[in-house]
Amino acid sequence: MAQSLILSVGADGRFAGMVVAELVRRGASVRGMVHKAENVGKVRARGVAEAVTADLRDRKTLAAALKGVESAFYIAPAFLPDEAEVGIGFVTAAKEAGVRRMVFSSVIHPILAALQNHLAKGPVENAILESGMEYTFLQPAIFFQNYAAAWPTVAQTGVFAEPYSAERPMTRVDYRDVAEVAAVGLMEDRLVYGTFQLCAEGNLNRHDVASLMAAALGRKIAVKTLSFDEWVKKTNVPHDDDKMTELKKMYDWYDAHSFLGSAVTLRAILGREPRSLREYFVELNAQFTRRAE
Repeated sequence: MAQSLILSVGADGRFAGMVVAELVRRGASVRGMVHKAENVGKVRARGVAEAVTADLRDRKTLAAALKGVESAFYIAPAFLPDEAEVGIGFVTAAKEAGVRRMVFSSVIHPILAALQNHLAKGPVENAILESGMEYTFLQPAIFFQNYAAAWPTVAQTGVFAEPYSAERPMTRVDYRDVAEVAAVGLMEDRLVYGTFQLCAEGNLNRHDVASLMAAALGRKIAVKTLSFDEWVKKTNVPHDDDKMTELKKMYDWYDAHSFLGSAVTLRAILGREPRSLREYFVELNAQFTRRAE
């Protein structure tokens, strides 16, 4: 019997790439979908059975990418202006192609009306519910991996700065753990028809996070709060005006509200403790040190 084929959207990306790696590690037959042809080689190097180029807004290329696919992993590009419409289009194309199961990397608290990158996930979840396909909804907290870009600056300056209140506790998660849950959802039956909030243990504010950074780096880390414009200038965030507007709304919301979740579900699915932010910073510093040598 031929092995069922799994499609991963955005297989060249940081986060879908972790799902691809986990699927390949488990022996799955993966078709990696990329937007740009020049990234096909990168995806093939990750061990996929096939790599295809397709546009999420082009039904013809989507149909070709989905042909013969049994299960699909979908994650939207960050801050996509028409994210809901694009996601619904993918769900429609998957249903027409005969895809049996979809695992959707959504977001924790998709009902947050003030945040478009949260609210846009709801219509996609609804489309999947109405499609008749089997589904698993993953609702992860803030990703540990978002700290990677800031790590060299923190290590060099001894200052950890973000554009919202340092007092707000936040819940986070290592996306490698999310990827493991995604692989279970795609390859096993135990998560079918489930919606899962995925969080690591600990609701940490910036002072707590800086303490973990200090332990990993072996030096004191100061905490600073910047205005959004100051933060953009210091970080050179590569976003267009529309995305920057949504990013500012997100940080304004973080400034006024805590962003919290529970680790109980992730712990139960994994059968172990989720990866900790302390462990992630130790790994991140080791990687940074190797690159600097």
